[in-house]
Amino acid sequence: MLKALRADLAIIRERDPAARGTLEILLCYPGLHALALHRLSHRLWTLGLPLLPRVLSQLGRLLTGVEIHPGARIGRGVFIDHGMGVVIGETSVIGDQCLLYQGVTLGGTGKQHGKRHPTLGENVVVGAGAKVLGAITVGANTRIGAGSVVLRDVAPDSTVVGIPGRVVHQSGVRIDPLAHSALPDAEARVIRNLMERIDILEGEITRLQGCLREVAEGRPLQEPCAGRSQNLRDREILEFLGDAGQRGSDSISEP
Repeated sequence: MLKALRADLAIIRERDPAARGTLEILLCYPGLHALALHRLSHRLWTLGLPLLPRVLSQLGRLLTGVEIHPGARIGRGVFIDHGMGVVIGETSVIGDQCLLYQGVTLGGTGKQHGKRHPTLGENVVVGAGAKVLGAITVGANTRIGAGSVVLRDVAPDSTVVGIPGRVVHQSGVRIDPLAHSALPDAEARVIRNLMERIDILEGEITRLQGCLREVAEGRPLQEPCAGRSQNLRDREILEFLGDAGQRGSDSISEP
């Protein structure tokens, strides 16, 4: 437990510019207090003791505003910043060097027993108010934007934004865990693509109307009337829409 505490102190000093010293961190960081109580309650939980681990968990919730089920497995060097409103479910697994902000939920889906909460790989950042739900796996070095709702597995080295969470791959690029302003705006990009696509289609309609007038008047066509392909942007829009976009494209392609 002392090694885990030292790792937790080190990550706070590394990632929080407001941390002034070890004594301040020990006295004033509720996320650190919640983790210390959890490591004790988790040890008692693994020993099979009844009730006491849950009582310690509720005590930690009362004192810190962070609710961690004693069955959750949490690695070293984890930082729960601010902490208020964080909920970590029974079968959650959190890897080393993860960073969780206030209001994060690692929740379960359904009432079945067994694994029903998320697994976070190493060095995952979960932004304020984000919800990661179900027995899914979030790969190492992934960032989840504030307010996102993640319902599916996420590959390593990814960025997830939106409701439901959509993945923007960042493979091979080292990401600053504190650079929240660098999160991509996937919705704005897709809307921009749609607007450009509409503008192109309106231009094509105008050009085709001109072709029809020339044909009706018996004049030779001045230019080909075939439209331009927008496959790349169409794919980006469909990827953003996910299953809904795939179902829509399938229905359009049916005879």
